[in-house]
Amino acid sequence: MRNKFDRQLEKLHTELIEMGALCEKVIGETYKALMSEDITAAQTIMKEDNAIDLKERDIESLCLKLLLQQQPVAGDLRKISAALKMITDMERIGDQAADIAEIVQTTGSLKAPAQTVRIGEMAKATRKMVTDSIDAYVKQDLEIAREVINYDDVVDRLFDEIRDDLAHGIGKGVANPEQTMDLLMIAKYFERIGDHATNIAEWVEFSITGQHRGE
Repeated sequence: MRNKFDRQLEKLHTELIEMGALCEKVIGETYKALMSEDITAAQTIMKEDNAIDLKERDIESLCLKLLLQQQPVAGDLRKISAALKMITDMERIGDQAADIAEIVQTTGSLKAPAQTVRIGEMAKATRKMVTDSIDAYVKQDLEIAREVINYDDVVDRLFDEIRDDLAHGIGKGVANPEQTMDLLMIAKYFERIGDHATNIAEWVEFSITGQHRGE
């Protein structure tokens, strides 16, 4: 019975890695769509978001099967519970990427070099956070999880800088208000992706220690 449980638990890890890879890919596509105004990349994001949604349902089903058909010990129970929480945040990462893609598809040119480059930095930073948070879960590495949590400050700082730059441009009358709002919304979506990656890392921390920061 335990061997079967271990195989299913390993399948859960594999499925989480695959879902995390989809999240990494979709963030990479948002960066490509943003920096080159690539409509094809934006359309790809919509498809990847659907794939993430399907993966969430598959993992949720597997977690419930593990909980109902097996009798997990405390440590395994924490891992499964954490996985259920993590996939919710990963699904929302896909949603945020799709929101960015929609802006790219529907808006005019987003050419605003300084801010766009900064947003590109946010995209790279959030992708790193997602990658590392999943890696922390698979390796059950508390140090990596806490590094992700601390790294969210980098994304928050980039958002604050972009917001201030955009506000300064409007104040001086040199910025297009509609374009400014689009860029601000994109930056906000990336900031939220960072928050979701932080949530994932916090659930990894819980799966290892049994303590959650929100408690």
